[in-house]
Amino acid sequence: MSTPIPPDTAQVTGLRLELRGVSQEVRGAGRVLDDVSFEVGAGRLVVIAGSSGAGKTVLLQTLAGLQHPTAGDVLHDGAQPGPPGPEFGFVPQEDVIHRELPLRRTLEYAGRLRMPGETVPARVTEVLDVLGLARRADTPVRALSGGERKRACIAAELLTRPRVLFLDEPTSGLDPVTGAALLATLRGLAESGTTVVLTTHVLADLPRCDEVVFLSPGGAVAFMGAPDALLGAFGAETAEDVYAAVAEGKRAERASPVPGAERVPVPVAHRPPRVGVVRQWALLTRRTAALLVHNRLSVAVFAGSPVMIVAMFAVLFRAGAFDPAAPDPGSTAMIMFWIAFGAFFFGLTYGLLQICTELAVLRREWLAGVRIGPYVASKLTTVLPVLAAADALLLAVLRALDRLPAAGWGTYGSLFLTSVLASAAALALGLLTSAAVTDPGQATLMLPLLCFPQVLFSGAFVPVPRMAPAGQAISWAMTNRWAFEALSSAIGLETLWRDGSSPAGPPLLRSYGDSFGHPAARGWLILAGFAVLFLAATWAVLVRKCRQGVGAARAGR
Repeated sequence: MSTPIPPDTAQVTGLRLELRGVSQEVRGAGRVLDDVSFEVGAGRLVVIAGSSGAGKTVLLQTLAGLQHPTAGDVLHDGAQPGPPGPEFGFVPQEDVIHRELPLRRTLEYAGRLRMPGETVPARVTEVLDVLGLARRADTPVRALSGGERKRACIAAELLTRPRVLFLDEPTSGLDPVTGAALLATLRGLAESGTTVVLTTHVLADLPRCDEVVFLSPGGAVAFMGAPDALLGAFGAETAEDVYAAVAEGKRAERASPVPGAERVPVPVAHRPPRVGVVRQWALLTRRTAALLVHNRLSVAVFAGSPVMIVAMFAVLFRAGAFDPAAPDPGSTAMIMFWIAFGAFFFGLTYGLLQICTELAVLRREWLAGVRIGPYVASKLTTVLPVLAAADALLLAVLRALDRLPAAGWGTYGSLFLTSVLASAAALALGLLTSAAVTDPGQATLMLPLLCFPQVLFSGAFVPVPRMAPAGQAISWAMTNRWAFEALSSAIGLETLWRDGSSPAGPPLLRSYGDSFGHPAARGWLILAGFAVLFLAATWAVLVRKCRQGVGAARAGR
């Protein structure tokens, strides 16, 4: 069971909140909030209640400054809300922590991304004890119950001792005892100075708060005041009667505030500084690697894909295609193409599920000060070494099976560099796609849509000079074309395809020869350019998604 935070420890100066004539319109739903005005004193525990669809969540997000109001003003300590940071806590209904790692380790990563690392372990231990999760500290988050996961999300927010904590239905789905314990913890936070605002549809939550904001179905304030004045204000006997009265359009005058109710404790002398970019990148890289290792499906995909593709290559192509005595230009070109496509496929599949599965976590961490640049860079630095190992394995096995020619380190260095750059460009494309979609199912559907053009317009089956003008234009945007041409150039296929003894006709020879006649370095530059372009686009998409619903006044990060 949770225990209240002692009021004489970890005191902070709570944030004072105010709404002035706020109205909010939501696309497709019309006006959700209607001329809402009220104040929340520092260090108060306030519950926003009302029937389903009354706009509780929209009001919470607007009060937090996460949505810019259509009309009216939102003030934090008398000023417009600034960029959120470690002093700001927000717990949505969805889980905003990763599920693969043990709870303590998950919280330690969350803490180190927001505050100095040397203070994190002790703070994590303290928060786990406060929220009654100490005995579950070494349990993977996915194995926690729904109520425990909700408390774990709250724990991540409490690490930095926020001045204000917003929670969207934190007691939903909890049993009465656990819900009461959680409200006792939130009461302790308020008594230590933190302003706490939460939404609820649990009637038992109302008497445990300092004030109730009760919304009518149209998004107007039907009542605001002390919970013990709620029934009398509507002449009701039970809280259920209040819901019925509000549904019929009744409103009550605001009850008089409790004299001296606002708590203003002594502020903490020092707030934790923001974590630097390099440290964020290092922490995010370590966490991404840990998440991949602890996810059995990811391990199976990372290890199984190269093995499966190498096995298929071994049975698809005959040995000796590069034999100088009897070369097979057709097979050699196809071997180069499928190496290029294998590198592309590795990168794309590894990148497609990297972001869409944790977008909710990223949004919350962005609000806490995590930057998008280090986040995207961490994906690249974690996955690219695995891709490089897969590419090296592919080349080594094909050479051992005589599917590639005997050549020096220079040739194989060129092949390896081309493969890695092709994988990097494909990984960046996968990350961009993962950032653009909303769920893993959509990412999976994108896989064939991204692969087919890379096959058709690479120049392997129809040489680029023989394509229609539109096809030639499309081929310029295909990373697989440049990988295929760079690999073929490195291996010397231009000589084979221009050899008059080849069984292919002269026009086809010239078409392929023109494609293979460029130095491999041209392909390297183009592939690197695509990788940078896709990564920049991924950053832009994620910034836009994280800022969705955030007012223009707070879009400065």
